[in-house]
Amino acid sequence: CHSTPNRTTDISTLSLITQQTRTTPQGNTNRIQKHSIMASGRATGGQLEERIDLSEETTSQISEAFGLVQTSKSNLPSALSLLASIEKRARVGNDTPSLVKICEATLQLCKDCNDDESLLTSIKNLTTRRSQKTMAISACVNKCIPWVIDMSDGSKGYVPLQVVNEEQKVIREKLVVALRDITEGKMFLEAERARLTRALAMIKEQDGDVSGAAEILQGVHAETYGSLSKREKVEFILEQMRLTLAKNDYVRAAIVGNKINRKALLEEGMEDYKIRFFTLMIQYHSHEKDSFELAKDYHSIYLTSTVQQNEDQWKEALQYTVLFLSLSPYSMEQQDLLHRINTDSNIDKLKTCKETIKLFLTKEIIAYPLPHQDELEGLNAFSMGGQESNQHWKDIFRKRVIQHNIRVASIYYQRIRGTRLAQLLGLSGKELEKEISSMVSNGEVYAKIDRPSDIVRFKQEKGAEAVLSDWASDIKTLLNLLDTTSHLIQKEKMTQ
Repeated sequence: CHSTPNRTTDISTLSLITQQTRTTPQGNTNRIQKHSIMASGRATGGQLEERIDLSEETTSQISEAFGLVQTSKSNLPSALSLLASIEKRARVGNDTPSLVKICEATLQLCKDCNDDESLLTSIKNLTTRRSQKTMAISACVNKCIPWVIDMSDGSKGYVPLQVVNEEQKVIREKLVVALRDITEGKMFLEAERARLTRALAMIKEQDGDVSGAAEILQGVHAETYGSLSKREKVEFILEQMRLTLAKNDYVRAAIVGNKINRKALLEEGMEDYKIRFFTLMIQYHSHEKDSFELAKDYHSIYLTSTVQQNEDQWKEALQYTVLFLSLSPYSMEQQDLLHRINTDSNIDKLKTCKETIKLFLTKEIIAYPLPHQDELEGLNAFSMGGQESNQHWKDIFRKRVIQHNIRVASIYYQRIRGTRLAQLLGLSGKELEKEISSMVSNGEVYAKIDRPSDIVRFKQEKGAEAVLSDWASDIKTLLNLLDTTSHLIQKEKMTQ
């Protein structure tokens, strides 16, 4: 009901505008058409928007600005004002090359005059202007980065410049923070933001603020940055791991470590990163006291091509691998790794390790302590965490020997008296019962202890139905063999 009046009003308004356009003088009409072209950015000469060439004027204005500063550094505000006017015209006129030159010249003027406050103000103003070009923002950031980060040949691209006094140190940190704020949320400056973040983290760490450095790095998810190479991503994540471990945040260190693809570390040229990664994982697993993961970490280092070329390094890695495999709980994966190392030709060069593997792979009772146990306990990895850790691994080693002996006894005995088994293993009755109960709870062996009779049974007694089923299965297998044999005999007779 109300649509008709509104439509009538719109038509009337349109007619009035058309009439006004027709009655407008010719000069005004031309100005209106020219303004509409500027606003819409109509394509001219294959361009998507109108561009104004200010290159000659830009060159003269920049020369004039530098001339003012050379005359007196107090003329810096006048020089910046001169460049600000041409900057706006270049930005509105879409003359990006001239705009980039103006931005770089503005920052260079502030740097030449050693006016750090004007430098910070200028870079913030230039990068936050309305409709500022991405190339101009990128040029401003890349212009300032060499003033806070060592970009000389051979540098890593994220080491902060050395300073000689506290004032320079404060200015350096302020400029790094300002540049990080500018690059935040800009995909075309992801690589620069990552480098600035590492530089700021190094500054914090040099000041003794390890927690602050770790928190700064945690805010950057380098694994999602497409502008970073694979090596840069891995190096950034390794730095995150190192700092989180330095502040004893082991939970976050494990989360960060899972961001690294293990297959990427196996590629050629990634050997140094592989060693660094597993060295950090050794630090984490040592805190968790996970002996099998420690064995895998050392074995991964041992398999690295650069380590294989250094005899001292591969011997140390292989020794620690065997040591922590001996301390690992029994599992199929642990046994598989033991067998693989046993077939390695290098293990023959380490007599102690060779004998240790042989003892744990042979189905025989091991006498504790081992003949070469002092040599094993003398390794540096055994006492890596101090006296408490050293005692822990000694207790674990004795426990693994006892568990091995109980598994061997369960193979050769269906039932045995507890006193006799304790005598064979060199244990007291209570300690034997405790270890058997622990292994049964973990599903490692089947055992039942008859305390009144002092009998330990390692074989599960079968019921009548189970015995009958096994007998029926055996008879079926036997009959199948007879049928097969009879068929082969008949086939032989037919061929004669």
